[in-house]
Amino acid sequence: MPDDSAAAAQAATTLPLNGLRVLDLTLARAGPTCVRHLADWGAEIIRVEPPVSNDGMGGERDGFDFTNLHRNKRCIALDLKKPEGHAAFLRLASTADIVVENMRMEVKHRLKIDYETLSVLNPRLIYASISGFGQTGPYSKRGGVDQIAQGMGGLMSITGEPGRGPMRVGIPINDLTAGNLLAFAVMMALYEREKTGRGRYVHTSLLETEVFMLDFQATRWLQKGEVAGQAGNDHPVNTPMGVFPSADKPINIAASSPKLWEVFCRVAGREDWLEKPEWKTVEGRTKDRAAVNAAIGELTRQHPSEYWIARLEAAGIPCGPINNVQEVFEDPQVRHLDMVWQIPHAKLGTAGVVRSPINIEGHKPGIRRGVPALGEHADEILTEAGMSQEEIASLRAAKALGV
Repeated sequence: MPDDSAAAAQAATTLPLNGLRVLDLTLARAGPTCVRHLADWGAEIIRVEPPVSNDGMGGERDGFDFTNLHRNKRCIALDLKKPEGHAAFLRLASTADIVVENMRMEVKHRLKIDYETLSVLNPRLIYASISGFGQTGPYSKRGGVDQIAQGMGGLMSITGEPGRGPMRVGIPINDLTAGNLLAFAVMMALYEREKTGRGRYVHTSLLETEVFMLDFQATRWLQKGEVAGQAGNDHPVNTPMGVFPSADKPINIAASSPKLWEVFCRVAGREDWLEKPEWKTVEGRTKDRAAVNAAIGELTRQHPSEYWIARLEAAGIPCGPINNVQEVFEDPQVRHLDMVWQIPHAKLGTAGVVRSPINIEGHKPGIRRGVPALGEHADEILTEAGMSQEEIASLRAAKALGV
């Protein structure tokens, strides 16, 4: 799909966020995850980068990571440290609906692009921030990345097998969830603006996100004083619920409720397990988990995974294979859900990215633009902001505008 501005604008006209203008100052992953939601659902995204890109993604600009995060955007390269570049940014911000950033807390204040500064120019502006540890407090000036938050927020202490030491989750879960939550906060602020006419400063952090995601493991401690440990592939408090061997590959089985346990025992041909006093309750089975899991494993390894999945599914017992990433995209349900979008790619022609998981009946988002080159849309963006060709040339002469 060619990056044609008129065609891209037309493609967005029926999407829910059409008409919103977003200035994207984000770096790395958490902030871009928030902006990606807005971009995919029709908002006009102007990505503002330094003249020399320092996104910090650790990969090529047109590599797999950058393309997945930065589709459906235009780009301008401004040096916000130069007075001319700062003035040009303020001009853009004066008519924007949303600004999103995830710099270190103090950077936006040092650059004078913080909410307090911009809201004077544009009282309707919604300003959205993600930091490592919060906008205030003893850690507020620290830089934070996903794995640091996984450790400080307790996740690594409850992930992995007992006795193996702390273990990170295999995806940047704090970055992704913080971005999702910030997009949700932006939507709430937009709804409020419809009633008040004024914008709002919304923010979250990787640490707040991680503590929130501890969920029931957090309330186990808050209400019962229980410090959760590692449970590996088993559910922390429900048994049987975890990974079991089969003749070809491991499978997940969740049969811990009284009803599902009874059904499972009958499907397995082990009604005698229902008579074991120590296995009659979830609490009893969890206390004797090693024996329960060993007994189930001896049974399940006698047949291949498809045999068990077919029988358990037919009986209404939640179960499923453990797929690698290739197997995920070969799965018939994933194919049916059409989880891949093809994006225009400067080197490859097209490249696959993961589609938005949000479904709104009557709307069909998609790729309207490929990933922009650094500063690719500078002239058209500044012209739309009312700048003359002479003013744009002056910006370039001052080295405040890249490309």
